[in-house]
Amino acid sequence: MRSHGEKVLHTAKFPFEPPRRRSLPGNAVSLAAGLMMPLAFAPFGWHGLAVVSLALLFHVLMDSTPWRAFRRGWLFGIGMFGVGVFWIHESFRFAAVALPLALALTGALVMVLALYPALFGALASYFSRYFPRATGFGLPLLVLPAGWVLLEWLRGGLFSGFPWLQVGYAHVDSPLAGLAPLAGVYGVGWASAFSSGLVLWAVRRFWDGRQRSVKRRLMRWAAPLLIGAGVWGGAGLLGQVAWTAPVGEPLRVALIQGNIPQDIKWHPEQREKTVDRYLFLTRQARGQDLVVWPETALPGGYHEFPQVMARLRREARVHGGHVLLGVPTVHGAGRARRYFNSVVAITGETASGPAGEEAFYHKRHLVPFGEYLPLAGILRGIVDFLRIPMSDFYPGPPAQGTLSVAGQEIGASVCYEAAFGRDIIASLPEATLLVNVSNDAWFGDSLGPHQNLRMARLRAREAGRYLLRGTNTGISAFIDPQGRVIRQSPQFEVSVLTGIVTGMTGATPYVRYGDWIVWPLLGIVLLVWYRGRRNGRIRVLEESGTR
Repeated sequence: MRSHGEKVLHTAKFPFEPPRRRSLPGNAVSLAAGLMMPLAFAPFGWHGLAVVSLALLFHVLMDSTPWRAFRRGWLFGIGMFGVGVFWIHESFRFAAVALPLALALTGALVMVLALYPALFGALASYFSRYFPRATGFGLPLLVLPAGWVLLEWLRGGLFSGFPWLQVGYAHVDSPLAGLAPLAGVYGVGWASAFSSGLVLWAVRRFWDGRQRSVKRRLMRWAAPLLIGAGVWGGAGLLGQVAWTAPVGEPLRVALIQGNIPQDIKWHPEQREKTVDRYLFLTRQARGQDLVVWPETALPGGYHEFPQVMARLRREARVHGGHVLLGVPTVHGAGRARRYFNSVVAITGETASGPAGEEAFYHKRHLVPFGEYLPLAGILRGIVDFLRIPMSDFYPGPPAQGTLSVAGQEIGASVCYEAAFGRDIIASLPEATLLVNVSNDAWFGDSLGPHQNLRMARLRAREAGRYLLRGTNTGISAFIDPQGRVIRQSPQFEVSVLTGIVTGMTGATPYVRYGDWIVWPLLGIVLLVWYRGRRNGRIRVLEESGTR
């Protein structure tokens, strides 16, 4: 009886086994859907393709065995990441890594990242046994959207995190962005994936062979259309809610874009020219309340430029402005010596210096293999053998206050940190204004800077704050609390971008509760798994008892 029960459970596991000849079309659809997905993100912005792309993936996974679904998910990931984050090889090029090795390292990263949708595919196939009807709503509306977002959340946190191409970022300019202040990028991503499930459910209901009348088939679209209208319309209405309110006087700001090419930035002969350019552009910005220099604006550490700092303090004191600049800093001595990737506040009221820790923000979330080496004891020999240059920064303290500048409380962040909502809300609700400094010269003329700006826009919307993004080669931008770009600079041009912003006070639900939405989504998946396991045992016992 025991072996007979096991046999019944096995046959119930996969209600539909596609014939072998369908494997190639399914693989091709998966790869094509993955290649389509990056077009939903910046700089293209065709957000509807994010819905279509996932709907196609859901379709080819629902009728697959676990191994076939794993392969199809992996092909989807190869297409999505192979196109969407190919720009990473540019950063290796600027780090003097040979092109073949840069391409190999980027390819390896793409294949690793593709394991996330591959795992999603296997899980989708596993859960499909609990929903044997192809036209049912449970799998495409409950499990698949929740599972997709949970794996994106895992990708955004595991091994320091890699949140690029999370589906929520495709919708910065769509009505679904209204969910960002409520539930962050994962809430927006769930609504997008849920919409993909609705599309799949509607199409499968239409082609249900049990309904021969075209009129009846069209009527079966009513429920998906009404639900979809409710989700998109509700998100649009939420987007009209004023979660935060202005505080203080408007602030005149200048973003200094020095446009120093990355391949000459650290050359000794370029050092004086770089300093002179930034000082000249700062003088051009006189009359502004706040001047922002980008990440690592100076070709060296803070302690190497005492005369520059003195001139900036004098400029601030005489002309009434304040300066925020990105620069490496050194603290401690001997074995306690630590290097930080920092933002320094220069004001006219105080002589900011090593003793004034309140005038510094030290980057907390470092870029693995760029700013530090994870598992250094294991990987150091490999990195040295491949001659991959690497910085050795330390992360800043987890609890850091805001920078008090020009009558506002600044929530500072550096480059990579703007990709993580949890990093930005760490300074909230105390911060009234967000400033992100970055050096996107590392990514050249690629998709990278456009994607980074898109992510910063969603951070502004999540927080309900103005966000100033100052970069070396572009794209520098003023972003309002709705995530809209007020002004932006062209790439690869020297510019002084000026604008007026207002501090904001208050806390959005996302600021208060963070990524809370992952827990109900996890609850959905676990509940379905538990009920499916329980019902499966009951079916096995019933089958065994009748024989």
